[in-house]
Amino acid sequence: MIFSGSTLIFAKIFKKGMQPRRSNIIFTVLFTTFSLLFQGSFVLAQHHEGGHEAAPAEQKKFNAAEVIFGHVLDGHEYHFMDIGDHPVTLPLPIILYSPSRGTWDVFMSSHFEHGHAAYRGYTMLTEHSIHEMGLDSLAGKKFSAGDIVPVNEEGHYDASVAFYDLSMTRNVVQMLLALVLFTTIMLRVAGRYKKGVGVTSAPKGSQSLLEPIITFVRDEVAKPNLGANYLRYLPFLLTVFFFILVNNIFGLIPGSANVTGNIAFTVVLGLLSFIVILFSSNKHYWGHIFNPPGVPFGVKLILVPVEFLSVFIKPFALIIRLFANMVAGHIIIICLISLIFIFGELSPIAGWGASPLAVGFTVFIYLIEVLVAFLQAFIFTMLSAVFIGQALEGAHHDEAHAHH
Repeated sequence: MIFSGSTLIFAKIFKKGMQPRRSNIIFTVLFTTFSLLFQGSFVLAQHHEGGHEAAPAEQKKFNAAEVIFGHVLDGHEYHFMDIGDHPVTLPLPIILYSPSRGTWDVFMSSHFEHGHAAYRGYTMLTEHSIHEMGLDSLAGKKFSAGDIVPVNEEGHYDASVAFYDLSMTRNVVQMLLALVLFTTIMLRVAGRYKKGVGVTSAPKGSQSLLEPIITFVRDEVAKPNLGANYLRYLPFLLTVFFFILVNNIFGLIPGSANVTGNIAFTVVLGLLSFIVILFSSNKHYWGHIFNPPGVPFGVKLILVPVEFLSVFIKPFALIIRLFANMVAGHIIIICLISLIFIFGELSPIAGWGASPLAVGFTVFIYLIEVLVAFLQAFIFTMLSAVFIGQALEGAHHDEAHAHH
């Protein structure tokens, strides 16, 4: 639904004769960067304040792994900061259906009190509750922190209750928000083109930002790899590019979710590209895979399995490349910020002394991540176009070989 709708939008707004214009986004980058620094500094200050209130034996040590995985993994709330021992969060809807109980349960995740309470016969697991309920040794099932499980009146895990979890996690919510923003902008641009703005006159507003990008994807990605068929696949390529780009940019906002760093997101995109590649292929493409021309029979025994595996390796490479690059950048940023807390536990002087270095490297990596956000959207789109072009070019290669 997402791709079909946005593809139609691109098909409507794409026009010939677009004049690229430069657009400045430095203000947005700096604003987001300083927001990140403000958030990290505020959490650091609250961390030290909380440490003075509690006794040394009761003070909870900073757990870098918990912070890192809490950011890169999915969850049922947006966590912004901690004020003392009280986290500042935005809870998200929990939607559960149990056929055995015959009920729908819809409520906010705040009722779970971050895994410390049960509500309507369910609870959210934490690392402590997994061990307390004995779920870490339960055969046949593997539970992790953040999972929702049914419980009985005593608060123990109830394996007899079957249920479906349709909850709105932060990855889902953020992806929907990105889709709404993406669709709104494209419909607005499409409406201006219908009125003749950008066709018979100079583009305005968001058109000035989008036209150079669309022109670049058309001239540098679609035409060189798809030739005369570029108009047929251009809406798909533009949809993939902008959908990845919008989610990459959203993931750089402090407190947001890293949607493109989720393997499920990249798997869906990879499968969509895989389907387009398969439907674009022809008999010449498959003939070159199962019977490469001009190759000795002995070599074919080795080459054919490799070529067949490459059909599945190509979309797999798209999936892993986008996922690994986007999650790695976020982990590096959080690791650099975590150095302040780690050194601060050794000594307050060491913590403040490490702050300028950690913040400096964080700003540097963050600015690189802005570039990576655009670069990874481009690479995914480019490789998709290359793979589609390979599936289309079998007949052309055969004609050229026969002529030679």
